[in-house]
Amino acid sequence: MPEESTPKKKRNFWEAFKNFAIIFSFIVNFILVLVLLLSPAPIFMAKSQIAEPLLNDLDAAFVALGETIIRSTVKVDHMLPVQFDLPLKQNSVVVLTQPVPLQATTTFMLPGGGGAINGTVSLYLPTGMELPVALDLMVPVSATIPVLIDVPVEIPLDEAGMGPAIQQLRDVVGPLNAFMQTLPDSPGEVLSPR
Repeated sequence: MPEESTPKKKRNFWEAFKNFAIIFSFIVNFILVLVLLLSPAPIFMAKSQIAEPLLNDLDAAFVALGETIIRSTVKVDHMLPVQFDLPLKQNSVVVLTQPVPLQATTTFMLPGGGGAINGTVSLYLPTGMELPVALDLMVPVSATIPVLIDVPVEIPLDEAGMGPAIQQLRDVVGPLNAFMQTLPDSPGEVLSPR
């Protein structure tokens, strides 16, 4: 018989311990709930002073990020090859910078039917003489031009493709913020019927 009483003792001890643990746990939990409900609970302070401001600030930061415009100056320092034909058609006046010799063959007609004489005429156009000319030419242009400019740049993040990603961030924070607003702000709100 002593063998049968040992398992029975163990079972009785276990039942007693289990009952004590359940009652003790219930009492501790009841006291903790009363302390949380009746005192200025840190949980309510954490909601109103930490969680709500943090979520509101996060949402405001995401809104501000969507409205952000990146402003900068891009410096362009580049050699630009240029090659083209420039048509030049215009009337102009040129001024001689030195005497210009002219020599031409001609036929002189003698008056009164006296006949004709072939000869050469030589003369000089003087320095400073103005001559009207008609220009009609094609001027080839081939050069490398340095391009040195500062280009101001403005990039709105929303329009530059960041808008959907920013909205996704707001969509993550929004439900948390809405849920946080539904929680009570004080123990009084928990105890009073709505």
